Amino acid sequence: MSISKEAVKEALGNVIEPDLKKDIVELDLVESIEVDGKTIKLVVQVSNPAMHSRKRMEEACEFAIHRVLGDEWTVETEVKALDKEGKSADTRKVLPGVKNIIAVASGKGGVGKSTVAANLAAGLAKRGLSVGLVDADIYGPSMPMMFDLIYEKPKTIEKEGKQYIEPLENYGVKMLSIGFFADPSEAIVWRGPMASKALNQMFTDAWWGPLDYMIVDLPPGTGDIHLSLVQVVPLTGAVIVSTPQEVALADAKKGVSMFRLDSINVPVVGLIENMSYFIAPDGSGEKHYLFGKEGVRNLAEDTNVPFLGELPIIQSIREAGDVGRPAVLQENTPSAQVFEKIIDNFETEVKNRNENLDPTKAVKVSMQYPK
Repeated sequence: MSISKEAVKEALGNVIEPDLKKDIVELDLVESIEVDGKTIKLVVQVSNPAMHSRKRMEEACEFAIHRVLGDEWTVETEVKALDKEGKSADTRKVLPGVKNIIAVASGKGGVGKSTVAANLAAGLAKRGLSVGLVDADIYGPSMPMMFDLIYEKPKTIEKEGKQYIEPLENYGVKMLSIGFFADPSEAIVWRGPMASKALNQMFTDAWWGPLDYMIVDLPPGTGDIHLSLVQVVPLTGAVIVSTPQEVALADAKKGVSMFRLDSINVPVVGLIENMSYFIAPDGSGEKHYLFGKEGVRNLAEDTNVPFLGELPIIQSIREAGDVGRPAVLQENTPSAQVFEKIIDNFETEVKNRNENLDPTKAVKVSMQYPK
């Protein structure tokens, strides 16, 4: 009696990877199947490389095949450690099932980074994509206000026998912010390690489920939170927001350089210019470049980073953030239209990044201090 590889694969669909909680066929952990007479030879991967974990996987494969195909088969299983350099979204321990994790950063504060992050998340959700948003701006969380959730508190949810934080949701965006766990009127005064721990918990102790995009709103600058993020989360890429004046561009350039460090190596998928110009209300349509002209576009060319678009100074964008409904959700308005164009370019560049570069992974960052 002969047997097909597909029949063996179907039997292995009953084997659950203990850490990743899905079957090894769905996770694409079955490297090879060979049928030689009455012997079935397998090569499979397992998340935990310890000897006892490999032995359990070997026994589980043998049991599954004997139960489905019969005891007459000899099963030889080689169990290898999962290739952590190229984990897919489904095989990550942190944020499994999240396809794209995008950090939104800025070199300095006050350039509209959080406004861009909020509208990017809401705009993607508006297109029918599943979206999560982490407000990692620990000392100045603004997403609770921008999504009209300022007085809401997350609850816990039980999944797979464990308690998790359940993100809040509005406008189709799942969200967590340190602002949900603090009094809105009080300052958050934490040292770096405490802030980093709080950030990590929003990724590791929350139940996000499958997502097309996770948007992470970072604090301004390049500091502890940025390093903690790239150590815990395998970023797909980063978007950097700046205004066009020289003092902001200098800091934005440092942001690009940080993500390009050999020890971090996160692709920068685009630059966005905010407060590009102001159109006079006299009906002339004349553009006034209050902070300089095309500064971010020129920076994008100099650093060989895609330019995703420019956002003019429009009063309704500010008003939308203040009332808790991102401007991109206001149909057929100038503010929504400019965000839609930027999101079109953003999706294109993320697709290009995924097609042309290797999968991302969390990185090891070691800091060396001067003696």
